[in-house]
Amino acid sequence: MHHEQAKIDDHAAQVKPGPLSGIRVLDLSGVLLGPVATQILGDYGADVIKIESPEGDVMRGNGVVPRPGMGSIFLAANRNKRSVVLDLKTGEGRAALRKLVETADVFLHNIRIEAIERLGFGYEAVAAIKPDIVYCAAIGYGQDGPHRAKPAFDDIIQGACGLVDLNACGQGPPYMRTAIADKVTGLVLANAVMAALACLARTGTGQYVEVPMLETMAAFVMTEHLGGLTFHGSTEPVGYARLLEGRSPVPTRDGWVCILPYTPEHWRRLLEACGRAELVARYGLATRADQMAHRKALNGHLEEISKQMTTAELLAICESLDIAAGEIFSLESVLDHPHLAAVGLFRDTEHPTEGRIREIRPPVRFSVTPASLRRPAPVLGQHTAEVLAEVGLAIPGGRGNEPGQGRPGE
Repeated sequence: MHHEQAKIDDHAAQVKPGPLSGIRVLDLSGVLLGPVATQILGDYGADVIKIESPEGDVMRGNGVVPRPGMGSIFLAANRNKRSVVLDLKTGEGRAALRKLVETADVFLHNIRIEAIERLGFGYEAVAAIKPDIVYCAAIGYGQDGPHRAKPAFDDIIQGACGLVDLNACGQGPPYMRTAIADKVTGLVLANAVMAALACLARTGTGQYVEVPMLETMAAFVMTEHLGGLTFHGSTEPVGYARLLEGRSPVPTRDGWVCILPYTPEHWRRLLEACGRAELVARYGLATRADQMAHRKALNGHLEEISKQMTTAELLAICESLDIAAGEIFSLESVLDHPHLAAVGLFRDTEHPTEGRIREIRPPVRFSVTPASLRRPAPVLGQHTAEVLAEVGLAIPGGRGNEPGQGRPGE
């Protein structure tokens, strides 16, 4: 089924342009935050031109790297982009970038503001070249605060926004085992770009857009955890108690199950189906307030019940009662999740330099303007000659593509 859906998606992408077709993005970002955002824009049809230094994006060397410069994380976050190498420390490189700005709708970077201004590509300088530019700065801290010039990475922001403390659970404080600050901020950045583009289309006005990591992640964490601090004068504690109590999957006779009886009705039906109707009488469970008042006791009883069942038995009961539940998948077995396999989220493609690789398709579907995988992640400088020729320039310094780095336009 998923192979057929992949063919349908690819055919639709060949026939119809994506929703951002015709938009050109100059992407000066690296690592993960910016590339996640610009990959989304590229998946949606934008022409994303990735401007790299001669050394390339540092993420090219991270993850699993069978061949230098084309590591697994880079491949996962940089499809649908064209790579152009410009040395912005040179006058030629800066002149070439200024020429590209004339053709762009979006200028995006994750460089500290002082550094980008020293290069001559702060907002005012870029807007002087293209007044209606959508200029997006993805930075660590908002520029009206005291930390505006500090360096910021995912680990530092996890600590500052409360995530590390939230994840500690009474033990040594761990970072989350995913680059959550980079990726969440990248999602917000993509949304911000599209909102500014909508404004541009409606009014003809470009603007400066600032997406700071700390503010974004503090808002992300505190949405449910502001708790009692929401109300001035409240004596209630900070945090969302149901999550702070250390929720976890329940054990079964042969494994674990993620389960969430979300309403009083769910709890009543589950307890009755498992032969524990006396607990319904004990705790009432007529209202959400009854459920929340007895949540710790109910969770304890659920563990007692689950330990007497196999994973399959508990999942079958939950399915019959329409209660949310599922088994735990390892990183390796996520690819075998029956739903993900059916919808073809992971698919094999042929990369022109890396051979057979596995990619993750865009998860969002548009009925009229499909997202698509049009270009594989580029080797460093692969499109330098092609893109510069589009604006009437040769490669600065007269260099061609480096040996083994692909053909222009490939």
